[in-house]
Amino acid sequence: MSRYDADANYAVETIDRIYRSGTDGDWPVRIYKPQGDGPFPVLIDVHGGAWTRGNYLNNELIDRALAATGMLVMALEFRQSPDHTYPAQVQDVNYGTRWAKTHAAEFGGDPDNVGGLGTSSGGHSMMLSALRHDDPRYAAIPIPGGERQTAALRYAIAGWPVLDSHARYLYAKEAGIARLMEPSETYFPDEAAMQEGSPQQSLDRGDYRALPPMLILQGDSDDNIPLTIPERFVETYREKGGAVDITYFPGMPHAFAQQPGPNTDRAIGLMKDFLTRNV
Repeated sequence: MSRYDADANYAVETIDRIYRSGTDGDWPVRIYKPQGDGPFPVLIDVHGGAWTRGNYLNNELIDRALAATGMLVMALEFRQSPDHTYPAQVQDVNYGTRWAKTHAAEFGGDPDNVGGLGTSSGGHSMMLSALRHDDPRYAAIPIPGGERQTAALRYAIAGWPVLDSHARYLYAKEAGIARLMEPSETYFPDEAAMQEGSPQQSLDRGDYRALPPMLILQGDSDDNIPLTIPERFVETYREKGGAVDITYFPGMPHAFAQQPGPNTDRAIGLMKDFLTRNV
């Protein structure tokens, strides 16, 4: 059984693999492996980029820091729009989670102790996959050797996440923020898809399957995410019986913890505290 010690200090090895191949290409995962005796708990990292950009190295600073404390971190790359629209990205996250469980032991990981980290639009995809891990559309890609695995997560960490894709689109549209409107219109076929593919509205409809313990980190000066979105999500998550902690970072913008600095150190510290309680 894997355990977690936030005070541990392991050397970290990076390993690159292809976790999925198909007619749409080869999709890599970077694995941050602690150099020590396992098994280690596993953390799936899902990067942001408005569903249209970014890559699996976006959160490398965070991934390395957590791996050094004894987490086997797997950072996924996945399909993005405009070439691939909703729910392609969620399908890849769902598949990647099942792949991680199927292959975790090969890298010293514990397949029974897998959680998720998602930032920005990656927080959206990670939470949709976690909330509705058995949605037949999300789990549509079969995994060789992992037929019995599911994409359920034991815990979830969300940094500056898009927890209501439709409400965020309406906010951007009303404010005339084209840089937020256009990626939503590119990834989602229409507003109905934004609503159907909204973690918040999944809670409201009651079509979720699981409510993993959750930590949300949010800058209070984030002009990409109106604070009404995380506030409402936390309220609803708790009403539905889920455990969720949220910490606001004064004066911090979107994606604040991707660069070195005291607020990033604080964010990583909060992640370690959360993992200590939930791994």
